[in-house]
Amino acid sequence: MKLQITKYGHPVLETVAEPITDFGPTLHKLVDDMFETMYSAKGVGLAAPQVNVSRRLTVIDVSSGTRPEDKLVLINPKIIRLDGSQVGEEGCLSIPGFREDVKRALTATVRAQNAKGEHFEVTGEELLARAMQHEIDHLNGILFIQHLSLLKRDLIKRKVKKLQKAGEWT
Repeated sequence: MKLQITKYGHPVLETVAEPITDFGPTLHKLVDDMFETMYSAKGVGLAAPQVNVSRRLTVIDVSSGTRPEDKLVLINPKIIRLDGSQVGEEGCLSIPGFREDVKRALTATVRAQNAKGEHFEVTGEELLARAMQHEIDHLNGILFIQHLSLLKRDLIKRKVKKLQKAGEWT
């Protein structure tokens, strides 16, 4: 089932998400629904707070659904290593229409749990590293615009306020 994506301005997006302790059918349904929502929105990652669920869960697929083996579920993830540096354009399904260059690590290693609760580590480079960092930021209440200069961040905030006043940001 496709879920509603929560837009910038909702407090859940700037709140630290709670750990997941129940790995039952409700979680599995949420994971499936999040993948469906992410693919429908043409995204490569989606964090639970973006669908108004304040839990430490994110789904990622940098192949946009073309390679099922690339589907990644990160539950209670922690970044354990960052290496190198890259600058690239980022957007966010919760801040549609805005894209900016963001500096991130080139390689990221994450320790997490899968949907069965099993612990694992995954290392990603380039786009996957960027997506993991971006989505884990969501779980910590951090949006990509917080990585921008104050000037760029304020410009986006002002544009969003205009859209809200016009009723075009709901």
